[in-house]
Amino acid sequence: MERSEAINLVREYIQNENLVRHMLAVEAAMRYYAEKFGEDVETWGQAGLLHDFDWEIHPTLDQHPQDGAPILRQRGVPEEIVLAVLSHADHTGVPRQSRMEKCLYACDEITGLITAVAYVRPSRSLYDMEASSVKKKWKDRSFAAGANREEIAKATEEFGMDLWTHVGNVILAMRRIAPELDLVGNITPPAG
Repeated sequence: MERSEAINLVREYIQNENLVRHMLAVEAAMRYYAEKFGEDVETWGQAGLLHDFDWEIHPTLDQHPQDGAPILRQRGVPEEIVLAVLSHADHTGVPRQSRMEKCLYACDEITGLITAVAYVRPSRSLYDMEASSVKKKWKDRSFAAGANREEIAKATEEFGMDLWTHVGNVILAMRRIAPELDLVGNITPPAG
């Protein structure tokens, strides 16, 4: 499957632009790590891009992502991506075994917290954000209350990364596509 086909699949099932931006953020993080580890960037990126493609048609844990898996298979999505999508949710019982599966789990929730922190910064930008900005908001459980800190910490540990190194890496990854994420804010994007 080409990336354009994956984007078309997302657009076919998702209307909410914030959810699309979330999937783009996870895709960017997955691509970053694939580059870092010498893995297949397209495969890892597609796992990130497609992981929540069915959320609007299957918005409950009884359905998401397990009821989306047959759709992915029908569309010719490789099984390793389908398994990564299934394993990103603990309730499916699909174990995370590959590095890609563990990476997807580690990148999912943290992108939402990073986005929330960016929105409350004076710049509303990723370009001047560091991991320390997220760390300051980490202990405030009322801030971005939907971002499960325990799950983020568990996922990062399972992935074999230090939490704050991981946060910094995901910020760097998301910066690459800040305009698509609407997180340029009031800062002039860096040249190049």
